[in-house]
Amino acid sequence: MSAEAILSDEYWMGIALAEARRGVGHTSPNPAVGAVIVRDGKLVGSGWHHRAGHPHAEIEALRSLPDPALARGATIYVTLEPCSTQGRTPPCTQAIMEAGIGRVVIGALDPNPSHVGRAVGLLRKADIDVSYGVLEEDCRRLNFAFNKWIVTKRPWVIAKAGFSLDGRITRPPGEGQWITNEASRADTHRLRAEVDAILVGGGTVRADNPRLTVRLPETGTGAQHPRQPWRVIVTQSGNLPPEAALLTDEYRTRTLVFTGKKLRDVLDELGRREVTSVLIEGGERVLGEAFDERLVDQVCFYIAPLLMGGPRLVVGGLGVGTTAEAPRIVNPQYERFGSDLRLTGEVRYPEEEE
Repeated sequence: MSAEAILSDEYWMGIALAEARRGVGHTSPNPAVGAVIVRDGKLVGSGWHHRAGHPHAEIEALRSLPDPALARGATIYVTLEPCSTQGRTPPCTQAIMEAGIGRVVIGALDPNPSHVGRAVGLLRKADIDVSYGVLEEDCRRLNFAFNKWIVTKRPWVIAKAGFSLDGRITRPPGEGQWITNEASRADTHRLRAEVDAILVGGGTVRADNPRLTVRLPETGTGAQHPRQPWRVIVTQSGNLPPEAALLTDEYRTRTLVFTGKKLRDVLDELGRREVTSVLIEGGERVLGEAFDERLVDQVCFYIAPLLMGGPRLVVGGLGVGTTAEAPRIVNPQYERFGSDLRLTGEVRYPEEEE
Protein backbone atom coordinates (compact mmCIF):
# COMPACT_ATOMS: atom_id res chain seq x y z
CA MET A 1 0.00 0.00 0.00
CA SER A 2 1.36 3.44 -0.88
CA ALA A 3 2.21 6.11 1.67
CA GLU A 4 -0.56 8.24 0.19
CA ALA A 5 -3.11 5.48 0.83
CA ILE A 6 -1.91 5.00 4.40
CA LEU A 7 -2.19 8.71 5.10
CA SER A 8 -5.62 8.75 3.53
CA ASP A 9 -6.77 5.83 5.68
CA GLU A 10 -5.49 7.54 8.81
CA TYR A 11 -7.26 10.75 7.86
CA TRP A 12 -10.63 9.09 7.38
CA MET A 13 -10.20 6.91 10.47
CA GLY A 14 -9.56 10.10 12.43
CA ILE A 15 -12.96 11.37 11.30
CA ALA A 16 -14.54 8.05 12.28
CA LEU A 17 -12.94 8.41 15.72
CA ALA A 18 -14.48 11.87 16.09
CA GLU A 19 -17.86 10.30 15.33
CA ALA A 20 -17.23 7.55 17.88
CA ARG A 21 -16.39 10.04 20.64
CA ARG A 22 -19.91 11.44 20.37
CA GLY A 23 -21.15 8.24 21.96
CA VAL A 24 -18.72 8.12 24.90
CA GLY A 25 -20.68 7.82 28.13
CA HIS A 26 -23.90 6.74 26.40
CA THR A 27 -23.35 3.31 24.81
CA SER A 28 -22.51 1.02 27.76
CA PRO A 29 -22.42 -1.93 27.92
CA ASN A 30 -21.63 -1.56 24.22
CA PRO A 31 -18.46 0.16 22.97
CA ALA A 32 -18.42 3.63 21.44
CA VAL A 33 -17.97 3.19 17.68
CA GLY A 34 -17.90 5.56 14.73
CA ALA A 35 -18.03 4.94 10.97
CA VAL A 36 -17.67 6.98 7.79
CA ILE A 37 -18.29 6.04 4.16
CA VAL A 38 -15.97 7.42 1.48
CA ARG A 39 -16.48 7.29 -2.29
CA ASP A 40 -14.09 8.76 -4.84
CA GLY A 41 -12.18 10.53 -2.08
CA LYS A 42 -15.29 12.24 -0.69
CA LEU A 43 -17.23 11.71 2.52
CA VAL A 44 -20.73 10.55 1.61
CA GLY A 45 -22.00 9.09 4.89
CA SER A 46 -21.23 8.99 8.60
CA GLY A 47 -22.66 7.65 11.83
CA TRP A 48 -22.01 6.65 15.42
CA HIS A 49 -23.50 4.25 17.90
CA HIS A 50 -25.89 6.17 20.16
CA ARG A 51 -26.76 3.61 22.83
CA ALA A 52 -27.23 -0.11 23.45
CA GLY A 53 -30.15 -1.52 21.48
CA HIS A 54 -29.93 1.22 18.85
CA PRO A 55 -28.36 0.73 15.40
CA HIS A 56 -24.60 0.32 15.29
CA ALA A 57 -22.32 2.92 13.72
CA GLU A 58 -22.09 1.08 10.39
CA ILE A 59 -25.87 0.99 10.04
CA GLU A 60 -26.16 4.67 10.98
CA ALA A 61 -23.55 5.52 8.32
CA LEU A 62 -25.35 3.47 5.65
CA ARG A 63 -28.68 5.08 6.53
CA SER A 64 -27.14 8.55 6.27
CA LEU A 65 -26.37 8.08 2.56
CA PRO A 66 -28.49 10.37 0.37
CA ASP A 67 -28.69 7.50 -2.13
CA PRO A 68 -28.13 3.84 -1.09
CA ALA A 69 -26.41 3.26 -4.45
CA LEU A 70 -23.48 5.34 -3.19
CA ALA A 71 -22.45 2.41 -0.99
CA ARG A 72 -21.65 0.16 -3.94
CA GLY A 73 -17.89 -0.02 -4.30
CA ALA A 74 -17.32 2.58 -1.57
CA THR A 75 -15.02 2.28 1.46
CA ILE A 76 -16.33 2.23 5.01
CA TYR A 77 -14.03 3.19 7.86
CA VAL A 78 -15.08 1.84 11.26
CA THR A 79 -13.23 2.26 14.54
CA LEU A 80 -14.01 -1.27 15.79
CA GLU A 81 -14.36 -4.56 13.94
CA PRO A 82 -18.00 -4.90 12.81
CA CYS A 83 -20.19 -7.30 14.77
CA SER A 84 -20.66 -10.65 13.10
CA THR A 85 -23.25 -12.27 15.38
CA GLN A 86 -26.85 -11.56 16.32
CA GLY A 87 -27.08 -9.52 19.51
CA ARG A 88 -29.44 -6.71 20.48
CA THR A 89 -29.26 -5.82 16.77
CA PRO A 90 -28.55 -7.83 13.58
CA PRO A 91 -24.90 -8.39 12.52
CA CYS A 92 -23.33 -5.42 10.74
CA THR A 93 -21.23 -7.67 8.48
CA GLN A 94 -24.39 -8.78 6.72
CA ALA A 95 -25.55 -5.19 6.19
CA ILE A 96 -22.14 -4.21 4.79
CA MET A 97 -22.21 -7.09 2.31
CA GLU A 98 -25.80 -6.40 1.25
CA ALA A 99 -25.00 -2.70 0.70
CA GLY A 100 -22.26 -3.57 -1.77
CA ILE A 101 -19.40 -1.92 0.12
CA GLY A 102 -16.15 -2.62 -1.72
CA ARG A 103 -13.62 -2.05 1.05
CA VAL A 104 -13.71 -2.09 4.86
CA VAL A 105 -11.01 -0.38 6.95
CA ILE A 106 -11.02 -1.27 10.65
CA GLY A 107 -9.32 0.54 13.51
CA ALA A 108 -9.18 -2.10 16.27
CA LEU A 109 -10.21 -5.74 16.14
CA ASP A 110 -12.98 -7.02 18.43
CA PRO A 111 -11.44 -7.62 21.90
CA ASN A 112 -13.85 -10.49 22.57
CA PRO A 113 -11.67 -13.64 22.21
CA SER A 114 -14.56 -15.58 20.70
CA HIS A 115 -15.21 -12.94 18.03
CA VAL A 116 -11.82 -11.43 17.21
CA GLY A 117 -11.11 -11.54 13.48
CA ARG A 118 -14.42 -13.24 12.68
CA ALA A 119 -15.80 -10.27 10.73
CA VAL A 120 -12.55 -9.92 8.80
CA GLY A 121 -12.85 -13.52 7.62
CA LEU A 122 -16.53 -13.22 6.69
CA LEU A 123 -16.01 -10.02 4.71
CA ARG A 124 -12.99 -11.37 2.85
CA LYS A 125 -14.93 -14.52 2.02
CA ALA A 126 -17.49 -12.21 0.38
CA ASP A 127 -14.67 -10.74 -1.79
CA ILE A 128 -14.57 -7.47 0.15
CA ASP A 129 -11.14 -5.89 0.64
CA VAL A 130 -10.39 -5.57 4.36
CA SER A 131 -7.63 -3.67 6.17
CA TYR A 132 -7.24 -3.33 9.93
CA GLY A 133 -4.96 -1.73 12.51
CA VAL A 134 -5.37 1.87 11.27
CA LEU A 135 -4.99 4.22 14.26
CA GLU A 136 -5.35 1.03 16.28
CA GLU A 137 -4.10 2.38 19.62
CA ASP A 138 -6.41 5.41 19.49
CA CYS A 139 -9.36 3.18 18.63
CA ARG A 140 -8.48 0.70 21.36
CA ARG A 141 -8.08 3.33 24.07
CA LEU A 142 -11.44 4.83 23.23
CA ASN A 143 -13.04 1.71 24.74
CA PHE A 144 -10.62 0.68 27.48
CA ALA A 145 -13.53 -0.06 29.86
CA PHE A 146 -15.43 -2.21 27.38
CA ASN A 147 -12.24 -4.00 26.36
CA LYS A 148 -11.64 -5.12 29.96
CA TRP A 149 -15.25 -5.94 30.79
CA ILE A 150 -15.96 -8.02 27.68
CA VAL A 151 -13.02 -10.30 28.57
CA THR A 152 -13.11 -10.40 32.40
CA LYS A 153 -16.68 -9.28 33.20
CA ARG A 154 -15.12 -6.86 35.67
CA PRO A 155 -15.43 -3.08 35.30
CA TRP A 156 -12.57 -0.72 34.57
CA VAL A 157 -11.80 1.07 37.85
CA ILE A 158 -10.71 4.71 38.03
CA ALA A 159 -9.48 6.12 41.34
CA LYS A 160 -10.39 9.80 41.53
CA ALA A 161 -9.49 12.20 44.30
CA GLY A 162 -8.86 15.87 44.98
CA PHE A 163 -6.26 16.57 47.63
CA SER A 164 -3.62 18.98 48.90
CA LEU A 165 0.04 18.99 47.95
CA ASP A 166 0.86 16.99 51.08
CA GLY A 167 -1.62 14.26 50.17
CA ARG A 168 -4.37 15.26 52.57
CA ILE A 169 -8.13 15.49 52.26
CA THR A 170 -8.42 16.92 55.78
CA ARG A 171 -10.66 19.95 56.19
CA PRO A 172 -11.36 21.96 59.34
CA PRO A 173 -14.45 20.64 61.25
CA GLY A 174 -17.67 22.01 59.86
CA GLU A 175 -16.02 23.71 56.88
CA GLY A 176 -17.59 22.98 53.54
CA GLN A 177 -14.82 24.62 51.52
CA TRP A 178 -13.45 22.55 48.65
CA ILE A 179 -9.75 21.72 48.49
CA THR A 180 -9.63 21.85 44.68
CA ASN A 181 -10.82 24.74 42.53
CA GLU A 182 -13.92 25.17 40.39
CA ALA A 183 -12.16 24.20 37.14
CA SER A 184 -11.08 20.87 38.64
CA ARG A 185 -14.59 20.18 39.90
CA ALA A 186 -16.05 20.96 36.48
CA ASP A 187 -13.67 18.43 34.94
CA THR A 188 -14.84 15.88 37.50
CA HIS A 189 -18.37 16.18 36.14
CA ARG A 190 -17.07 15.47 32.65
CA LEU A 191 -15.44 12.33 34.01
CA ARG A 192 -18.60 11.30 35.85
CA ALA A 193 -20.56 11.63 32.63
CA GLU A 194 -18.35 9.00 30.97
CA VAL A 195 -18.62 6.22 33.57
CA ASP A 196 -21.36 3.75 34.48
CA ALA A 197 -21.06 4.02 38.25
CA ILE A 198 -19.58 6.22 41.00
CA LEU A 199 -18.54 4.50 44.22
CA VAL A 200 -17.90 5.87 47.71
CA GLY A 201 -17.61 4.48 51.21
CA GLY A 202 -20.10 4.91 54.02
CA GLY A 203 -17.72 7.31 55.79
CA THR A 204 -17.86 9.71 52.84
CA VAL A 205 -21.66 9.61 52.91
CA ARG A 206 -21.72 10.39 56.63
CA ALA A 207 -19.08 13.14 56.44
CA ASP A 208 -19.94 14.90 53.16
CA ASN A 209 -23.47 13.82 52.16
CA PRO A 210 -22.52 13.85 48.42
CA ARG A 211 -25.03 13.62 45.57
CA LEU A 212 -22.62 12.16 43.01
CA THR A 213 -24.69 13.43 40.10
CA VAL A 214 -23.45 14.73 36.76
CA ARG A 215 -23.86 18.44 36.26
CA LEU A 216 -22.92 20.38 33.15
CA PRO A 217 -21.54 23.80 34.10
CA GLU A 218 -20.60 24.46 30.48
CA THR A 219 -24.30 24.88 29.65
CA GLY A 220 -24.46 27.92 31.91
CA THR A 221 -27.52 26.47 33.63
CA GLY A 222 -26.02 23.74 35.78
CA ALA A 223 -28.51 21.38 34.15
CA GLN A 224 -28.40 17.73 35.02
CA HIS A 225 -26.85 15.35 32.52
CA PRO A 226 -29.60 13.19 30.94
CA ARG A 227 -27.77 9.97 31.87
CA GLN A 228 -26.98 9.65 35.57
CA PRO A 229 -24.50 6.91 36.57
CA TRP A 230 -25.27 4.40 39.28
CA ARG A 231 -24.31 5.69 42.74
CA VAL A 232 -22.74 2.91 44.81
CA ILE A 233 -22.20 2.97 48.58
CA VAL A 234 -19.93 0.39 50.21
CA THR A 235 -20.44 0.32 53.97
CA GLN A 236 -19.20 -2.14 56.58
CA SER A 237 -21.51 -1.01 59.38
CA GLY A 238 -24.64 -0.22 57.37
CA ASN A 239 -24.91 2.95 59.46
CA LEU A 240 -26.08 5.48 56.87
CA PRO A 241 -28.02 8.67 57.60
CA PRO A 242 -31.63 8.07 56.50
CA GLU A 243 -31.75 11.63 55.15
CA ALA A 244 -28.63 11.16 52.97
CA ALA A 245 -29.07 12.66 49.49
CA LEU A 246 -28.07 9.39 47.81
CA LEU A 247 -31.01 7.68 49.54
CA THR A 248 -33.65 10.39 49.19
CA ASP A 249 -33.10 12.51 46.05
CA GLU A 250 -34.77 12.11 42.66
CA TYR A 251 -32.12 9.57 41.61
CA ARG A 252 -32.46 7.35 44.69
CA THR A 253 -33.45 4.40 42.48
CA ARG A 254 -29.99 4.74 40.93
CA THR A 255 -28.32 4.13 44.32
CA LEU A 256 -26.99 0.68 45.26
CA VAL A 257 -25.93 -0.08 48.85
CA PHE A 258 -23.57 -2.97 49.65
CA THR A 259 -23.18 -3.79 53.34
CA GLY A 260 -20.35 -5.85 54.80
CA LYS A 261 -18.92 -6.83 51.42
CA LYS A 262 -15.36 -6.76 50.15
CA LEU A 263 -14.71 -4.26 47.40
CA ARG A 264 -13.64 -6.99 44.98
CA ASP A 265 -16.99 -8.75 45.44
CA VAL A 266 -18.86 -5.48 44.91
CA LEU A 267 -17.02 -4.87 41.64
CA ASP A 268 -17.76 -8.42 40.49
CA GLU A 269 -21.47 -7.85 41.18
CA LEU A 270 -21.41 -4.56 39.26
CA GLY A 271 -19.79 -6.35 36.33
CA ARG A 272 -22.63 -8.88 36.33
CA ARG A 273 -25.01 -5.91 36.13
CA GLU A 274 -23.24 -4.81 32.90
CA VAL A 275 -21.43 -1.95 34.60
CA THR A 276 -18.24 -1.57 32.54
CA SER A 277 -16.61 1.37 34.37
CA VAL A 278 -16.51 2.53 37.99
CA LEU A 279 -15.21 5.82 39.36
CA ILE A 280 -14.11 5.47 42.99
CA GLU A 281 -14.36 8.88 44.62
CA GLY A 282 -13.30 7.87 48.13
CA GLY A 283 -12.78 7.95 50.95
CA GLU A 284 -9.37 6.90 52.12
CA ARG A 285 -10.47 3.46 53.38
CA VAL A 286 -12.12 2.50 50.10
CA LEU A 287 -9.25 3.83 48.00
CA GLY A 288 -6.79 2.08 50.29
CA GLU A 289 -8.58 -1.25 49.84
CA ALA A 290 -8.76 -0.69 46.09
CA PHE A 291 -4.98 -0.27 45.81
CA ASP A 292 -4.18 -2.97 48.37
CA GLU A 293 -6.26 -5.45 46.36
CA ARG A 294 -4.79 -4.33 43.01
CA LEU A 295 -8.21 -3.31 41.69
CA VAL A 296 -7.43 0.15 40.26
CA ASP A 297 -6.80 0.43 36.52
CA GLN A 298 -6.42 4.20 36.20
CA VAL A 299 -6.03 7.29 38.38
CA CYS A 300 -7.37 10.80 38.01
CA PHE A 301 -5.92 12.95 40.78
CA TYR A 302 -6.47 16.69 41.22
CA ILE A 303 -3.71 18.26 43.32
CA ALA A 304 -4.22 21.69 44.87
CA PRO A 305 -1.26 23.92 45.88
CA LEU A 306 -2.22 23.82 49.56
CA LEU A 307 -0.61 22.27 52.63
CA MET A 308 -3.50 21.01 54.76
CA GLY A 309 -1.83 18.69 57.26
CA GLY A 310 -4.15 16.68 59.47
CA PRO A 311 -4.92 12.97 59.73
CA ARG A 312 -6.97 12.24 56.62
CA LEU A 313 -4.82 10.87 53.81
CA VAL A 314 -6.08 10.51 50.24
CA VAL A 315 -5.24 6.77 50.20
CA GLY A 316 -5.27 4.64 53.32
CA GLY A 317 -5.02 0.87 53.48
CA LEU A 318 -2.14 -1.37 54.46
CA GLY A 319 0.28 0.06 51.93
CA VAL A 320 3.28 -1.76 50.47
CA GLY A 321 6.14 -3.53 52.16
CA THR A 322 8.81 -2.15 49.85
CA THR A 323 9.05 0.54 47.20
CA ALA A 324 9.48 -2.20 44.59
CA GLU A 325 5.98 -3.47 45.44
CA ALA A 326 4.33 -0.10 44.84
CA PRO A 327 1.88 0.29 41.96
CA ARG A 328 3.14 2.74 39.35
CA ILE A 329 1.46 5.20 37.01
CA VAL A 330 2.52 4.51 33.43
CA ASN A 331 2.49 7.18 30.74
CA PRO A 332 1.37 9.84 33.23
CA GLN A 333 -0.23 12.95 31.78
CA TYR A 334 -0.37 16.31 33.55
CA GLU A 335 -2.74 19.18 32.88
CA ARG A 336 -3.29 22.42 34.72
CA PHE A 337 -6.74 23.54 35.81
CA GLY A 338 -6.09 27.02 37.06
CA SER A 339 -3.71 26.59 40.00
CA ASP A 340 -4.55 22.87 40.33
CA LEU A 341 -2.68 20.06 38.61
CA ARG A 342 -4.44 16.98 37.25
CA LEU A 343 -2.51 13.71 37.02
CA THR A 344 -3.97 10.89 34.93
CA GLY A 345 -2.52 7.57 33.86
CA GLU A 346 -2.97 3.82 33.87
CA VAL A 347 -1.87 1.80 36.89
CA ARG A 348 0.61 -1.07 36.64
CA TYR A 349 1.42 -3.48 39.44
CA PRO A 350 4.82 -5.18 39.84
CA GLU A 351 3.48 -8.67 39.04
CA GLU A 352 2.16 -7.36 35.70
CA GLU A 353 5.64 -6.20 34.66
CA GLU A 354 7.48 -9.47 35.28
